[in-house]
Amino acid sequence: MEFGKVVPNCGPTGFRISAFEVMLEQRLPLSSRRVDAILAGRHPRLHPVEQVRGYCEYLRDFVSALQEVPDVIAGVAYLHNATEMGVAQLRQMQESADGRMFTGQRRGEFLDFLRSRLDPGVSGAAYADEFLSSRTAPGRQLLAVAADEIRKREQFVLLDQQRLAYNLVLHATEAARAGDAKTVVIVSGGPGSGKSVIALSLLGELARRGRTVVHATGSRSFTQTLRQVTGRGSPRTRSLFKYFNQFVDADRNGLEVLILDEAHRIRETSMSRYTPRQLRTGRRQLDELICAGRVPVFLLDQHQVVRPGELGTVSEIEAHARSLGLAVEKIDLNAYFRCGGSEAYLEWVSRLLGLTPGGPLPWAGDPAFTVRVADSPGELEQALRAELGKGYGARMAAGYCWPWSDPRPDGTLVNDVVIGDWSRPWNLRGDRAVGGAPPSALWASDPAGFGQVGCVYTAQGFEYDWNGVIIGPDLVWRGDSWRAVREASRDPDFRSRAKVSDHEFGRLVRNVYKVLLTRGMLGTVIYSPDADTNAMLRALVGPH
Repeated sequence: MEFGKVVPNCGPTGFRISAFEVMLEQRLPLSSRRVDAILAGRHPRLHPVEQVRGYCEYLRDFVSALQEVPDVIAGVAYLHNATEMGVAQLRQMQESADGRMFTGQRRGEFLDFLRSRLDPGVSGAAYADEFLSSRTAPGRQLLAVAADEIRKREQFVLLDQQRLAYNLVLHATEAARAGDAKTVVIVSGGPGSGKSVIALSLLGELARRGRTVVHATGSRSFTQTLRQVTGRGSPRTRSLFKYFNQFVDADRNGLEVLILDEAHRIRETSMSRYTPRQLRTGRRQLDELICAGRVPVFLLDQHQVVRPGELGTVSEIEAHARSLGLAVEKIDLNAYFRCGGSEAYLEWVSRLLGLTPGGPLPWAGDPAFTVRVADSPGELEQALRAELGKGYGARMAAGYCWPWSDPRPDGTLVNDVVIGDWSRPWNLRGDRAVGGAPPSALWASDPAGFGQVGCVYTAQGFEYDWNGVIIGPDLVWRGDSWRAVREASRDPDFRSRAKVSDHEFGRLVRNVYKVLLTRGMLGTVIYSPDADTNAMLRALVGPH
């Protein structure tokens, strides 16, 4: 589908129909996506009427100026170079106020429709200004839909510090509405301490109360999974799940609450190498996020900072908030739900990797959690398959120490992870399912993900019953300590010593394995292809 000019001599930002202005290249609020025109858009896979309905719905959901007046918005798809015969099949879709379609063959009818919607005696400039300056936030109708949908999915019970954090955010939100000062809330905790449970519970409750709230993460896999699961009954609910880099030019305090899950993945800036030079502001991503909501809520685990440039720590967030003169509330979660609720295992992993002092501990066992060491990758996979046969979920993950190929032209995956005579493919990197394997974002949650090896970028934020971890040659045990082997890493983020020092690499690679080792709910099976490392693990864990 293409757009045509209703009147020639269009300007760079709009064209005139009589005294009216129509805006082109307009970015959707709280989204990086642009449409060619408010009247219609471009998408090769959608029916043009369905497409424009979606744009109308999105604008109505997020532009405050369009939320209060009924029937203020109408959607039109204008196919300027199409004939009625050429689009006969498209006419089978029923039209509505949000979605009408005109062809170039009926250009006169299109202009008549525009005249019926736009008063020729009144300039549209003021209305364009009102639209452009309107506050962007979820509307009441969207929040009602989201509240109902999230309620259907909620299966959460908040305990102890979780409930305290939840109540603190609700109190700060009501206080902000009453005119009290803005508050920054920081909730920190280890794997499985309930951070995402708190986040989704808050999203549902605040939506039910009609508060303007959005959930955001820095993880594509995590956000796409939340969109799929939480918005299963209503695709509109998915629009409440954003990314950290979508608040570059958000209205200051435009949201009442901005929930920032996996906040340890906050980066120095929202800009990337693809951002045009003229759009690079140099503003910190942390500043953008704090400014976007009256109550920004950061949920994080400091030991899950695994990439250079990630800086989401309690001290960093608190220092910046206080430099802005803002009140800060902090809660440290101490209840563990991942890893079978085994605090002993979480402590064992932290001591093993040197993230807490004292050195590695022998695994003393825990009725709630099982730890095994495999003598080969085949044994690791066989153990996990046995658990799958019992009805449990399981995944294999590894350090990024092997090349990562794209699928072959015939759709088969390349077995890049090769250890002896055992080999398996990495999970897919793209957004499409290929050869029976799920897209990257769904590797951890789709049953078809077993059989591919995940990495920290696809495993972070998720959990599964049984967890298989291959500690790659980038981290080996020598003598009485760990040695980080930078040359063994294939992660492109670690290539440059100018950007990531050897010391920083050693810290980050241990955080990577902390993430990988703490994904399991019932048990973890560990293997290292390095003989000395596997022997050390076997000595700590003991025989099967």
